[in-house]
Amino acid sequence: MLAPALRLLRRSKPLHSSNPRCGLHFPPLPPLPNDDEVIVESISRNLRHHKWSFLQRFSPILTDSIVRRAVLRSRGSPESALGFFNWVEREKGPKNGSFLSLETHSIMIHVLVSSRKFEEAVFLMKRLMRRDGVSVLELLGSLGKSFRVCSSVPDVYDALIRACTQIGASEDAYLVIEKLRLKGFRVSIHAWNNFLNHLLVAKCDLLGFWKRYREMLSFGYAENVNTFNLIIYALCKESRVCEAFSVLYRMLKKGISPNVVSFNMLVDGFCRNREVDIALKLMHHMSILSGMNVEPNSITYNSIINGLCKVGRSTSGEEIVREDMIGKRILPNVRTFATLIDGYAREGKLEEALRLFNEMMEKGFVPNTVVYNSLMNWLFKQGYVEEACLLFSDMRGNHAPPDRYTHAIVVDGCCRNGLVSEAVGYHKQIREQKFVEDVVSFNSLINYLCKNGRIKEAKQLVGSMIACGLTPDIFTYSTLIDGYCKEKSIDEAICIYDGMVREGHKPNIVTYNSILNGLCKDGSLDVARTVVDELRRAGVLLDVISYSTLFNGCLSHQMIDEAFSVCYEMRRVGIEVNTVTYNALINFLCKIGCFQRAKELLKLMFDTGQLPDQITYTIVITAFSRNCNQNEVIELHDFMVLRGVTPGDYTYNTVTRLLI
Repeated sequence: MLAPALRLLRRSKPLHSSNPRCGLHFPPLPPLPNDDEVIVESISRNLRHHKWSFLQRFSPILTDSIVRRAVLRSRGSPESALGFFNWVEREKGPKNGSFLSLETHSIMIHVLVSSRKFEEAVFLMKRLMRRDGVSVLELLGSLGKSFRVCSSVPDVYDALIRACTQIGASEDAYLVIEKLRLKGFRVSIHAWNNFLNHLLVAKCDLLGFWKRYREMLSFGYAENVNTFNLIIYALCKESRVCEAFSVLYRMLKKGISPNVVSFNMLVDGFCRNREVDIALKLMHHMSILSGMNVEPNSITYNSIINGLCKVGRSTSGEEIVREDMIGKRILPNVRTFATLIDGYAREGKLEEALRLFNEMMEKGFVPNTVVYNSLMNWLFKQGYVEEACLLFSDMRGNHAPPDRYTHAIVVDGCCRNGLVSEAVGYHKQIREQKFVEDVVSFNSLINYLCKNGRIKEAKQLVGSMIACGLTPDIFTYSTLIDGYCKEKSIDEAICIYDGMVREGHKPNIVTYNSILNGLCKDGSLDVARTVVDELRRAGVLLDVISYSTLFNGCLSHQMIDEAFSVCYEMRRVGIEVNTVTYNALINFLCKIGCFQRAKELLKLMFDTGQLPDQITYTIVITAFSRNCNQNEVIELHDFMVLRGVTPGDYTYNTVTRLLI
């Protein structure tokens, strides 16, 4: 009976009264919690006790505000907060968007970063920018607004820069750095390193790297070991390995100890520069230079072995494995064997390569696709077709899946050894079975079909290539153009050239040389001459092949003055007229009886520092002995011998016969 009366009393007047005549005095009651606060507290309590099934009943009444407050209240248990956040996204979010606001996302990100859960935070940032279309400035602004509420840490901005670099947005990453700097906030050196690494490795933007690196220094940042490693990497990329080595001393001078990455990059840099002996010395002094803190690892040794193999010293590479690596209990891996196998095969030592291949399997290593591709490539190149095909079968049996390089190697290998029809059949098979294929295998086959005069088949293959969804590249078009030019079908070649330009491909010097060759063979010397002039005016750098093609065309059509003109032009534009070109012109002059001009050209060779060879000697002495008097031949012989040209047996006998 009292309960209804009390409820009535609470509605009618306050329990606290200032009326002095009232004998009772009650303290004020705290305000009643609103419904949202009750829900938030209930969610937080259930999250703390991992009662996920209980949360299901809240789903219909959840709002963005409730979720935001629940996440913030649960920041002491970031895993639970993230689990709840993701559950809400799954339960209430649309298929291609988010139920939760940018502000709620920002609070979740702050909670994660404060708990050192960077990967999860970066994932959320990337999703906001990529899926939801949130701009980096919007996200930066939202993180800034919720920074104090979440008692967050500056690392959140480092995480944002990392998110930008991971989605390839280098401009956005720099924008974050710059916006924060203008507000008086400095991101950490780690954020700068991440940004610089992205420019250098992912974007291959060396100019951008150096520009931003100098800018970073101007802001007063001090480099750490990772910054110095980036500098070493950049200098090695630019083949400035000695400068990269000097960075090592800068590090030591500043009291920064180089790590194994620092040394490995320098070792690899020297090896790529073909300075393998310096790389070996550096490897042997790694421990001393690092204050006994760093020892060579498998990456160091693999770089050295690769360097030795590239300069034809595969045996020395194997000695490094047997004596150094195993002596230091560093076991060779698949890459070690792959490098040595390729090195021996490259040197033509296929027996040694196969010995290592067998040893590799005996030691329990499974050869990968790279190892098989390397061996097959060199077997085909040295004419061991049957052995290469057996290896290909073995590859499939060992579950090393053939890749696009494998298919290109098989196609090229068959064609190289005259098995063009077999190559066509194999290529058809991989297309029908929908194996991975690319432009390379098509180009290889098109090239050999053109070389064998099967132009129509080559053109049909280009059609098949397009039907497979592949786009012909500059090599495809240049090969077809060259094939038609060699068949003296210059009109067809020009049609293909026009189509290539329409498709947006920029012709290269190989394309132009093929067209020049076709015009010269067709007898259109005037057109070829005009093409050369037009190309020069357009700024295309012609090479020795361009001019030699035009020169040989002039000779084959007995245009001697034009041939001389081409020679003079070559010298004028800085292209060396080599002995082969001079020999061709001298031989032609001798054939048509222009002996005086041949002698003048011979003198010109000496005057320009182009020493005639035995072929030159044989051409002129043989021609003069048949058509000139004895004194002229002997005079010419003495002229050449006095200038250091030694006659061959045939030439010597020719002169001797004149004296007997």
